[in-house]
Amino acid sequence: MCGIVGAIAQRQVAPILLEGLSRLEYRGYDSAGVCTLAEGQFYVEKTIAKVESLKEQVATHHCPGTLGIAHTRWATHGGATLVNAHPHLHENLALVHNGIIENFDTLKAELIKVGYSFKSQTDTEVLLCLIHKCQQETAGDLQAALFKALAQVRGSYAIALIDRNHPDRLYAARQGAPLVVGVGIEENFIASDVLALLPVTHRFIYLDDGEVVCLGASRIEIFDAQGQPVHKDSVESPLDLESISKGQYRHFMQKEIFEQPQALANTLMGRLSDAGLNPEAIQGLDAAFLNQLEQIKIVACGTSYHAGLVGKYWLEELTGITTSVEIASEYRYRKAVVRPHSLFITISQSGETADTLASLRLAKAQGYSKTLCICNVNGSSLVRESDYVFFTRAGSEIGVASTKAFTTQLLCLLLLAILIGKQRQYLKESTVSALLKEIATLPELTKQVLTCDEQVSALAEQFAGKHHCLFLGRGIMYPIALEGALKLKEISYIHAEGYAAGELKHGPIALIDQDMPVVVVAPDNALIGKLVSNIEEVRARGGRLYIFGTPQEVFQHDEQTKFVSIINAPEVLQPILYTIPLQLLAYHCALINGTDVDQPRNLAKSVTVE
Repeated sequence: MCGIVGAIAQRQVAPILLEGLSRLEYRGYDSAGVCTLAEGQFYVEKTIAKVESLKEQVATHHCPGTLGIAHTRWATHGGATLVNAHPHLHENLALVHNGIIENFDTLKAELIKVGYSFKSQTDTEVLLCLIHKCQQETAGDLQAALFKALAQVRGSYAIALIDRNHPDRLYAARQGAPLVVGVGIEENFIASDVLALLPVTHRFIYLDDGEVVCLGASRIEIFDAQGQPVHKDSVESPLDLESISKGQYRHFMQKEIFEQPQALANTLMGRLSDAGLNPEAIQGLDAAFLNQLEQIKIVACGTSYHAGLVGKYWLEELTGITTSVEIASEYRYRKAVVRPHSLFITISQSGETADTLASLRLAKAQGYSKTLCICNVNGSSLVRESDYVFFTRAGSEIGVASTKAFTTQLLCLLLLAILIGKQRQYLKESTVSALLKEIATLPELTKQVLTCDEQVSALAEQFAGKHHCLFLGRGIMYPIALEGALKLKEISYIHAEGYAAGELKHGPIALIDQDMPVVVVAPDNALIGKLVSNIEEVRARGGRLYIFGTPQEVFQHDEQTKFVSIINAPEVLQPILYTIPLQLLAYHCALINGTDVDQPRNLAKSVTVE
């Protein structure tokens, strides 16, 4: 959500800034802008179109300078207009900002009283004017002014700040929003994500909350919230430019769907052996703690929440431990009862999801014994603040609609359940061995499931012109129905809802008619008989059925019912495998509807504000 890029170098920085913004487009945005500094003058270009349009403007009007900042904005305070677009300028200062300043109204009123006026509706301009005011009070010392201003701010932010009177400095700070420093040779950078800077560096420093950094072309100075110097080592990023290119694919989402066999193989790499499951797969894990475990709480948002719902089935079945799952934005605002020896699990692709991070910090205050995060991004806030870390190793995921991040999260949850069950001797060694053998086949089975792409593409044509859709599943497949519905609505803009199939007769059945597609997730498991009854309820009311399942005689094949055959697979792997054709369905429906697959409207990849 929003993206920042900043650079100070010996060369022209506008191309670096614009390329960085292009690589941050996946985060979601509705306007973009760039500001460079040359010979004491700011050069600014903004657009409420795509970054490509901004590049054309810069090519026409030019933005010279060896110091600059750039931004993609996802509107919070004020609409998507040029006036509200970043960077914001006030006299000698220019600022870009991600996050939300919660007390901006109070600050704005105080600033108006002393003579400041505002052009935009943004909280960012309020912060900029506050810094300017503090700079007047500190005899022009921008660093002191920045600390003084941030001490008055409530909320979340990642900022980049430049002063035309000091062309040798780039300031940045973070609190609750991601920000990294890119370390170059006689040049340094800041960005919301390492992906933005991969063309210019592979060495990064991850800033923590409360830290402020002052960059020069050949220096990096980091300070804590009290202004004390902090030493931090840089780390090498394993990502490369190939990971953020589409390659042979039309869209990033399509590429990431087809990367799932390799992503799942990467999740398993080094974690399975002849001796079984390696406990060291989870960083920092104290295996002895698992013997004391009495309760598990899972908290997440969106797709990661659906992964948690699936994980609940596995954890309770394979460990015998009571497990509950909650939406992070709800959990953080209610009173929770914490039992002794409880484990708090967070799930997030980015590791920067605001509500999930806030829930983690709350859980620590509530007295959870240990915290564990399942995450894709090393160095993220969630990773740094959790006791135990289970990396998904999904690789970079650019498409806003999560695909391989979700299936690798599921695999991590399954492995975690087996690890806990084995450690507590809840599972027999023979059961563990059998499960791990089945899991080892997952990457190959995933390749086989992907062969249904052509069939799903043809099926999607029947969704043309549809405005509503139901997804049905039973048991552990109910969360998969929820996830399938979420994918369809996210990228095709077809209103879709997922339901536990047994709930059909308790309300949703009123929606069934011949114009309502009903997608059914129907693997061959113990609940198939019950599910067939629900299918017949839809058939009896003229509903159009699209069944994804293992070929069986129990399913009728006619004009009213379309069937997509999915390979017969071990039951424990079915939630992962049945997710994939639903991702393909959403993708092909989006193509038919002509929507922006990778950057659907109003959505952001990393939701770093409430």
